[in-house]
Amino acid sequence: MAQRMIGCLVWVLLLASSAAAQTSGAPYFPDRFDWQKRTPQQAGFDAAKLDEAIKFAIANDNPAPKDQAIVHQQSFSANEPFDSILGPHSVRAPLNGLIVHHGYVVAEWGDTKRVDMTHSVTKTFLTTVVGLAWQKGLIRDIGDKARDYMPYGVDLFDAPHNQSITWEHLLRQSSDWQGTLWGKPDWADRPVGKPAEWANRPLYEPGTHFKYNDVRVNVMALAALQVWRRPLPQVLRDELMEPIGASNTWRWYGYENSWVDIDGQKVQSVSGGGHWGGGMFINAWDMARFGYLFLRNGKWKDRQIVSEKWIQMARTPGPANAEYGFANWYLNTGRKPMPALPASSVRFVGAGSNVVYVDWENDLVIVVRWIKNDAAQNEFFGKVLGAMNAPVSTR
Repeated sequence: MAQRMIGCLVWVLLLASSAAAQTSGAPYFPDRFDWQKRTPQQAGFDAAKLDEAIKFAIANDNPAPKDQAIVHQQSFSANEPFDSILGPHSVRAPLNGLIVHHGYVVAEWGDTKRVDMTHSVTKTFLTTVVGLAWQKGLIRDIGDKARDYMPYGVDLFDAPHNQSITWEHLLRQSSDWQGTLWGKPDWADRPVGKPAEWANRPLYEPGTHFKYNDVRVNVMALAALQVWRRPLPQVLRDELMEPIGASNTWRWYGYENSWVDIDGQKVQSVSGGGHWGGGMFINAWDMARFGYLFLRNGKWKDRQIVSEKWIQMARTPGPANAEYGFANWYLNTGRKPMPALPASSVRFVGAGSNVVYVDWENDLVIVVRWIKNDAAQNEFFGKVLGAMNAPVSTR
C-alpha cells in the first residue's frame, strides 16, 4: 500500500513538473521514440486551412520517377561528361512531411518513417560537422586557409590556385577549387558555357564567385575528415544525432572509390549530396529533429550542441551570394526567394525537393519531402502560415 502511494505521489509530481514547465514557457524537447502531438486546434491552427495546405502539398508531389538513379540519368547525363554513378540511390516514397509548432507535432502525412535520400540537405549536416570541429578548437578560425590543416601527403590545396582557399570559402560554395576528386573534375559538375571551353574554364579568386558544385563540397568533406581523423558519420552520430534522440536508421554514404587511409584505417569519405549517389539517407522525423535543434538555436534540453555563434554565421549571407549562407542554408533575404515567408526564415534544401523549413518568428519547423519546385514550396509554406494567422515579417 505504501509503495502504491509513493508511486502515485511520484506520478503526480512528474505531472506537476511537466505542467510547470509548460506554463513557465520552457521549450518542450521530444524524447527518443516519443514526440508528443497536439491537434491543430490545440496549437492555434485553423484545422480546415491546415488540411487545405497539406492537400496542396500532396497534389504537388514531384512528377519525376521515384527511382533516384533514373532521375540522375535524366537530370545530368545530357550535360555532364563525367555522369557515372558512384554511390547508392533509393527509390523514394511519395510526398510526405511533418509540421512542428512550439515543439509539438501538429500534422503528419505520408510515409514519414521511410528512409530516403535527402540529396543536398546532406550539405547542412556536413557544414554542421565542420562547425562542431570549430567549436572544439580543431579549426581555429574559418578564415584560416584549409591547406594549413592538411597532413603530409594530402595535396587537396597544394595547387597555386587552391592555396588561398579558406574554410569559409568551402562553407559558402565560393572556393572555386580547381582539380579532380573521386574521378570528377570540378568543371564537369553543372558545366557552364560551351563544351569546348569546359576544361579550360575561367578561374575566380576564392571567395568572390558562388558556384553550386558538389566536387568542391566533397573536397570540404574530405578536408573535414582529415581534421576529425574519424569517419564523419560517427562524428555526427556521437556529437549531434544521439543527443537529439534521432533514430538509428539514418546512414551517410560516400562513393565506391572514396576510401582513404586515416591513421592506418580505411575510412570512407562521405559525399555532401546525392549528385553521383550517396549522401544522407534519412527519414522525415530525424530531419525534423535536426531542424528543431536549430529552431532552438543549437540547444537541446540543457545542452548547447551547436554554437549560437556558428548558427549566426551560417545564417549570414556571404559576399558572393546574398541568398545563401553556409551550405545548405538558403536565406530569404528581402523575401525575394520565398515572398510568402518571413525574411528571417531559412530552408535546408535538397533536390527533389527535400526541405527543412525553420521559422524562428513563428516557432515552426516544417519538413516536406518530394515537393516539386520552389513555387510550390512558397505556396505550401504560405498556406501553413495562413492557417495559423502568422505574421510575415520583412526582417
